[in-house]
Amino acid sequence: MKRTIIFIFMFSATFTLYSQQNNQQYKVPISEEHEHMMTGKYEPTMASLQNHQTPEWFRDAKFGIWAHWGPQCVEGSGDWMARGLYIEGSGQYNYHVKNYGHPSEFGFKDILPLFKAENWDPDKLVERYKRCGAKYFFVLGNHHDNFDLWDSQYQPWNSMNIGPHRDILSEWSKAAKKHGLPLGISFHADHAWTWYEPSQRYDRDGSKAGVYYDGHLTKEDGQGQWWEGLDPQQLYAQNHPMSERSWSNSQIHRQWDWTNGAALPSQEFVTNFYDRTLDAINRYEPDLIYFDVTVLPFYHISDCGLRIATHLYNKNPRAVVFGKILNEEQRKALTWDVERGAPNQIISEPWQTCNCIGDWHYNTSIYERGSYKDAGTIVRQLVDIVSKNGNLLLNIPLRGDGTYDEKEDQILTDLEAWMTQNGESIFGTRPWVIFGEGPVAEKSIAINAQGFNDGQYSKMDYRDIRFNQTSKYLYVTAMGWPEDNHLLIKSLSKGNPYLRHNINNVRLLGYGKVKTRQTEVGLLIELPSQPTNAIAPVLKITK
Repeated sequence: MKRTIIFIFMFSATFTLYSQQNNQQYKVPISEEHEHMMTGKYEPTMASLQNHQTPEWFRDAKFGIWAHWGPQCVEGSGDWMARGLYIEGSGQYNYHVKNYGHPSEFGFKDILPLFKAENWDPDKLVERYKRCGAKYFFVLGNHHDNFDLWDSQYQPWNSMNIGPHRDILSEWSKAAKKHGLPLGISFHADHAWTWYEPSQRYDRDGSKAGVYYDGHLTKEDGQGQWWEGLDPQQLYAQNHPMSERSWSNSQIHRQWDWTNGAALPSQEFVTNFYDRTLDAINRYEPDLIYFDVTVLPFYHISDCGLRIATHLYNKNPRAVVFGKILNEEQRKALTWDVERGAPNQIISEPWQTCNCIGDWHYNTSIYERGSYKDAGTIVRQLVDIVSKNGNLLLNIPLRGDGTYDEKEDQILTDLEAWMTQNGESIFGTRPWVIFGEGPVAEKSIAINAQGFNDGQYSKMDYRDIRFNQTSKYLYVTAMGWPEDNHLLIKSLSKGNPYLRHNINNVRLLGYGKVKTRQTEVGLLIELPSQPTNAIAPVLKITK
């Protein structure tokens, strides 16, 4: 009861506080006692941030690779394992109990020392990613598990103090700089407040029924433990009542934007996220930052996210800040990110898909089943996305030791081969007047919340054609090789409204000039009998 009274009093006080910057009342405004937003051209309002344009370098880049890697990769049980291990009866819970112990005795905090990164070679990894065509490189700053992957001055639960005892961000940053790739950092810890709520639970069945998990532990409980002197509440952030219907495992998705009964975070928690994010931005100078949130961190309840975006824009005019579930006005201030999917039309503002060949965190079962997306699937999605004015950010999951497996190695090899031959049709291009033709292009494909519709694009074949262009050339990519070596492009028929001159110079990348015939039905291409690559032919047409 005492804790609940303090909690209510603390939040009733925050309702009366105001943001001095724009006279906007927030439920949980941040404090700038430690870190200060850089002032300059932009102010922390959406209207002011709309004056920032997504830079041309990002539009030219088209493709980035993401090392979505941290201590949740240790068990190899997939994404959100630091939450799943506290959900009784789940696969991640069962695996954790069998191999590590019951979460009342061995929780996620105890996984952290096992994250050693013993075979991690950031220079070698970034060099390989660049060969595969990556024009920017993203890393994890922290995930919902609230563990900072740098020498954090505001979070003692970090990779210098625990686990690898290395400044992960510093080493990634140096590798990216060496290989000339813009650096992106993703920050996800703003949701630890609700995401870790299952750590407050207990088993309902079995010999441990009623025994609380370790989400209730405090610094005083650490005497004689390996974590003595550390406060588990600085990691789990669970010294608060649960959100409404918190025992319903899917409820968190309805509360992701801090509505529908989500427990309101404290000013201390929100400010800590702000301080940590600015600390990382100031130290490692990223060109891109990504938030796994609706719009911006704590949007509608705090000025935190607006201030972070403002700080980066004022500090780095070439910066990109990503947000999800953005309306048309917000897409003018932030760069829209679509998770695991894409719109089925050209979008006027530059945007990005973030996707993964498997789970976001390494999942051994995906490896064992052979369920990774292959290079062909990746290329087809990339071509489709680029045709619609987007970029693709692709995660290659790393194991806890910092390496990829041999199946991922083969995917990278295949991707590099296609990019080496056909990369000119991707990088530095812009959408054509239409993005494509074919069965999938003609479908009505809706986006589910922040994305999650990439399965709709998994059946593309040679009939699905995508277009993009430079000032001199039109690039035409078929999403597969036709069995009879003949390709018909209906949108380039004689008399079409898009190209008013006859087409008489068509080259197949990796081969040379090919025979063509332009009729009222379309442009008929005769391809060579042997494919020039294993994935998709790219035609280069002089405009």
